[in-house]
Amino acid sequence: MEPGKRKLEFNIIKNDPTDGHGGFGIGSLNLENVTPLMLDVEEGDVWIELQAMHARSKTERGVKYLKDRSELPEEGTKQYWVIWVAVDRKPEGPYYAGVTACELLINRPARRGFKSMPEHVNHLDKAMKGHIIVDNMDKDSRKVLGAFLKQHDEGIWERSSEHLKEELS
Repeated sequence: MEPGKRKLEFNIIKNDPTDGHGGFGIGSLNLENVTPLMLDVEEGDVWIELQAMHARSKTERGVKYLKDRSELPEEGTKQYWVIWVAVDRKPEGPYYAGVTACELLINRPARRGFKSMPEHVNHLDKAMKGHIIVDNMDKDSRKVLGAFLKQHDEGIWERSSEHLKEELS
């Protein structure tokens, strides 16, 4: 790279960095309307986990991730879901536009875990594009997630698609 030239990199940004000029920074992703949630399957608990956006949530830290799921010891392994929720706006107001879920397995005693980074990145992208992908989740987890989203903001829930409501009930 020539000295003085700026390198185009992946950026997590807020608002429009180009102010409409179409120059440097065009094509950067705006993650302003995406929120990561964590769902503990065993506890049936859901919470907003902003650090999951950078794979640095409290749940994810302190473990070495294995490339092969079968190497993870079964005993002591807990299942979590990382859920990407994208909110969009229509004339009536904001709504849950995209919701996708990715599996996360953590074995605290062994300090090992498993997650598919390509799946997490692709599901984040699909949530931003308005896709609903929760059919990989167990039925109880989907109900817990639906109750959380409804309780978090009932107006946003009511304006969301019937498809999302069916998937999460």
